Amino acid sequence: MPAKNQSIIYLMAINVFIFIASTWLKFEPLQSLALYFPLNEKFALWQLVTHMFMHGSVAHILFNMYALWSFGTPLEQTWKTPRFLAFYFVTGLGAALIYTAANYYQFSAITNDILTLGYSTNDIQTILQQGMADGHLVQALGKDRLVEFMSIYHAPVVGASGAMYGVLVAFAMRYPDAKLSLIFLPVPISAKWFVPLIIAGDLFFGLTKYSVGNIAHFAHVGGAITALVIMLVVRYRQKQ
Repeated sequence: MPAKNQSIIYLMAINVFIFIASTWLKFEPLQSLALYFPLNEKFALWQLVTHMFMHGSVAHILFNMYALWSFGTPLEQTWKTPRFLAFYFVTGLGAALIYTAANYYQFSAITNDILTLGYSTNDIQTILQQGMADGHLVQALGKDRLVEFMSIYHAPVVGASGAMYGVLVAFAMRYPDAKLSLIFLPVPISAKWFVPLIIAGDLFFGLTKYSVGNIAHFAHVGGAITALVIMLVVRYRQKQ
């Protein structure tokens, strides 16, 4: 008899295989699976989905696979495999779209500021291609904003974290009183309180400059929003 969480096992196996092949074996073609900014020449439409199978570090993949196993298993056992997989990929796609939209908004705002300073679109393209700017632009725009501008354009996003946040939201809404015992919390906390708390944290760090490390906070928030919309729609239809 097949395992009730068979699709989760397959997802974990694919993620681990791609992580090993891309990170340890340095199989370069796999780098095209990461999600690049749409204006970057490396961007491809399939990356909106394939980036979910890429991870940047051992800690990154361990956290996501642990979350997938712990919170995804009861969902798949309840929903069955086709529904769970559809939910997983739709929330991951929603996370990618919302993250890209947030980046596009920030990128456009900085672009307008550079144009206001008297630079042309060709100048901006040269700056992006060379990865450097003159002293006047650095002083006028600020080093932090210039770094953000370059990072949005050049740095791809990887990981299944957006889909994981979708799974967390679905788990919290279906099992709100489930107690979660986590290493960094001294006492167990209900899912209905824990999940909104970490989403609020991502929203805070995404909107401020207090974030530590290269974390795609808006991808996390995007996955959570997508999952919330799906769950609310399903609940509404079930009441009809």
